[in-house]
Amino acid sequence: MEQTDLYPLKFEPIYQYRIWGGRRLVDLLSKPLPPDELIGEAWILSDRDDHPSKIINGALEGQTIGQVLEHSAEKLLGSAALKFKKFPLLLKFLDCKQVLSVQVHPSDELSEYIPEGESGKTEAWVVLETGEEAIIYAGLKPGTTENDIREKLAEHQVADCLASFKPNAGDCVLIKAGTVHTLGDVVVFEVQENSDITYRLYDWDRVDQKTGKPRDLQVEQAIACIDFNETEVKPVQPVKIDDGKARYEQLVIDKHFKIQRFSGTEPFSVGKDGAARILVCVKGSGEVDHKNDVYPFKKGEVMLIPATIGACPFVPMDNVTLLEITLPE
Repeated sequence: MEQTDLYPLKFEPIYQYRIWGGRRLVDLLSKPLPPDELIGEAWILSDRDDHPSKIINGALEGQTIGQVLEHSAEKLLGSAALKFKKFPLLLKFLDCKQVLSVQVHPSDELSEYIPEGESGKTEAWVVLETGEEAIIYAGLKPGTTENDIREKLAEHQVADCLASFKPNAGDCVLIKAGTVHTLGDVVVFEVQENSDITYRLYDWDRVDQKTGKPRDLQVEQAIACIDFNETEVKPVQPVKIDDGKARYEQLVIDKHFKIQRFSGTEPFSVGKDGAARILVCVKGSGEVDHKNDVYPFKKGEVMLIPATIGACPFVPMDNVTLLEITLPE
């Protein structure tokens, strides 16, 4: 593929069966769900070898994000191209109809628990929808020890060790690597390091209907990766700014990514000169304007604004809510 002028890029979602999934993503994404499948995840921007995202608009339609990086890395990522060979983040929508396994992701520093080519995994969730039994477990109860966890594992009562809260739509939760966590009966947007390393501590003694068997646990690895200082994690407190055009909220500032949220009905600016930005529409619709071209954007879609483009006007068609994701610097 020869280098070509870049433009706002949109991607096709990749659906994933999960034992804990449901069918609620049908209300969020326009791509039909596979019939009779429990869909737990829609990967909306992925540079994973096994599930690479494909562009669905413009001259680069059909190309993967990895192919664009190979030939136009600096145009796409700006100075971040010197640091990353792969796109550094993985973005998803999750339909957690049932509670996920109790799990832990290793930090970047625990190299002995990270396979070659992977990284640690810090992630964040923005809650989009909650059910009657919605719950988020995030962090340990203060004072919990490794012995406490092992005792509760033997009793099949690991939840007794976990801090929890009932989430509301709009909540944002930062799950730092090493934090014991799980969630259930919610639909969320998730951004994470580009890693697929999960160590299951407990899976509620359930059986996968596809295999007829319980899923594998990795108890020793999970315990080794726990940060026992991560206790009682709560939703972040947004920093709100109203500039008269759009309501702007800073949700997460972390070394791995930043999350901002824009909402309103008046035009506002997205992207940044010299840096890539990712937009995720979670409500309403609108359009990005670039070089006199219009790029429609609606609920459930993701758009990558390449660094070479910089800031662009966004024109809402109705009351819109966008998430803007900043890559690690």
